[in-house]
This record gives sequence, structure tokens and C-alpha cells, in this order.
Amino acid sequence: MRKVFTGLAVLLLLVIVAEFFFAAAGAFSADSYRPHHLLGYVSFLLPIAMIIVAVPARIPGRLIGLAALVAGLVSVQVLIAVLAAGIGDGTTAGSLVFGLHAVNALVILAVAGLIVERSLRPAGARQAHLAEASH
Repeated sequence: MRKVFTGLAVLLLLVIVAEFFFAAAGAFSADSYRPHHLLGYVSFLLPIAMIIVAVPARIPGRLIGLAALVAGLVSVQVLIAVLAAGIGDGTTAGSLVFGLHAVNALVILAVAGLIVERSLRPAGARQAHLAEASH
């Protein structure tokens, strides 16, 4: 099950990179936003699946928390988009609020990368890292 968790984490990271690609492509073509929008659902569901897999696999609580953080940050992405649209996409204020969408996406990318890095560590290295951190 640990391998499944790690596989889902790597897939999540790849989906997030694809999100950046389609968001950038969407800047030049409105049709390119559709894959970006659809992958947004995937980037929410993957960390939920990771949490479900993590419990029986006895994944450390911090990794489970990071997966939950990704799901929460993806939810914030939706709120930012709705708020920006409510203010008005064409307005300066709406554009500034929507800029937070990109900043939040960078945080999501960083957290997903951290999950992959920590889930790829051998179990012994994880224990040594935890012991070192507690001193």
C-alpha cells in the first residue's frame, strides 16, 4: 500500500505540472482552459485517494496531513477563481485576486513535491530523520 501511496503522490505531482501547462496554454486559447479545469477535479480527488490509501498503509500522520493540505489548497483555488469572477475578471481588483490563484498553485506544487520526496525516503531514513528532528 505504501507503493500505491507513493504512486498516487507522483501522479499528483504530474497532474499539477500539467495544470500549469494547460493554464499557460489557456492564456492564448480559451479552449485550453477546459483540460486545466478538468484536471482541477483530479488534483482534488488524488489527495483524497491518498488519504484513504494512507490509513491502512500506516503512512506517517505528517504525510497524511500534507495530502489533506493539498486538497484544502485546491479548494482555495476554486474560491479564489469564484471571488475573482465575482469582482470582475476584467477589473484590476479581479486580476489581482486572480493572481493569488497562481501563487496558491505554487504552494500546491511545493507541498506535492514534499509529499513525493518524503514518501520516496526509505523507512530507515524516515526514522533517522524523525529522531534527528526531535533532538
